[in-house]
Amino acid sequence: MARYQSLDVLRGLTVALMIIVNTPGDWGTNFSPLLHASWHGLTITDLVFPSFLFVVGNAMSFSLTKLQHQGPGIYFQKVLKRTLIIFVIGLLLTAFPFFRLSEAGVIPYDFSKIRILGVLQRIALCYGIAASLIYFFKLRGSLIIGGVLLLAYWLLMYLFGAVGPDPYTLEGNAARKLDLWLIGAANLYKGEGIPFDPEGILSTFPAVVNVLLGYAIGLLVQKKGGKVRTVLLLLLLASVLLLSGYLWDFFFPINKKIWTSSFVLVSVGYATALLAVLMYVLEVMKWKNWSYFFEVFGRNPLVLYVLSGVLVRIMLMVRIGDQAFKTWAYQSLFVPYFPPKTASLVFAVCFMLLVWLVGWWMDRNKWYVKV
Repeated sequence: MARYQSLDVLRGLTVALMIIVNTPGDWGTNFSPLLHASWHGLTITDLVFPSFLFVVGNAMSFSLTKLQHQGPGIYFQKVLKRTLIIFVIGLLLTAFPFFRLSEAGVIPYDFSKIRILGVLQRIALCYGIAASLIYFFKLRGSLIIGGVLLLAYWLLMYLFGAVGPDPYTLEGNAARKLDLWLIGAANLYKGEGIPFDPEGILSTFPAVVNVLLGYAIGLLVQKKGGKVRTVLLLLLLASVLLLSGYLWDFFFPINKKIWTSSFVLVSVGYATALLAVLMYVLEVMKWKNWSYFFEVFGRNPLVLYVLSGVLVRIMLMVRIGDQAFKTWAYQSLFVPYFPPKTASLVFAVCFMLLVWLVGWWMDRNKWYVKV
């Protein structure tokens, strides 16, 4: 089965951007496109995670085809194994380094208050649900179910959200209400100032559609090949998705944090358009000299993403004087030489390059970790 460099580069580009937006030198001095929208709306950063789910679907269009020929036993054994491993890695990354230091000494991590859901956990759940739908309902049936999920999610969020002109508020949205009921405030994300998880239970279901559409696009690319006609078809599909998403925005606002149905369509539209551009550059025009950098990230995406999370936590834990090593490095090596926002971005890029070097070393030694 032919591999398409454009799909590999898109995966690597997404991982590189995930690391950059997750690791600024200072969250308080950051360019606005590198921050999530405060609530309704969209920034480039909001597109990174859904694009990763999209490329998960792309990869599934290759891997699941092979698995389906091995029977349901092997198929679901491997799907369940991958789902559980990625989910558990997400939990461990949340708790890492499993203790904190204080004047009183070493304090073990309180697992009773661990955030149960998160980025890797959502990836795991979306992969497992999408793979199951594809096995039982094939592509056509899965896409129909995906459409039903988007409509049902809109209905639930509208009916059970806050009373008033906007049922999709931070405090009163239905997704948060369900998480508070099923999970509890202690085990939810607190980054919004109140217990609210942007990777919560209910909003995981529309996120599954990002994977399903990525799977469908991956199959389309395999069927049509890396041709100009394929590029034009992808651009047409992207335009339809974007138009549909922005029209839906009038009724169900584009919002990454509650993963609205309009956000699904718009995010997949942009990912499809970017894939079309990469396909034209790499598969049609054969301009390939620049692509290796991103392919390094694409060959070990899970390992390098987890490594980035582990490294930044170590940098925050190690102290130089009264400062965390990350703060010291940022203040000493970047702040004196760049304007504040540029310094924050340059730090993030340098951190991403450090992770890339590990990926490059792994690639040179042919070390590829697959779950």
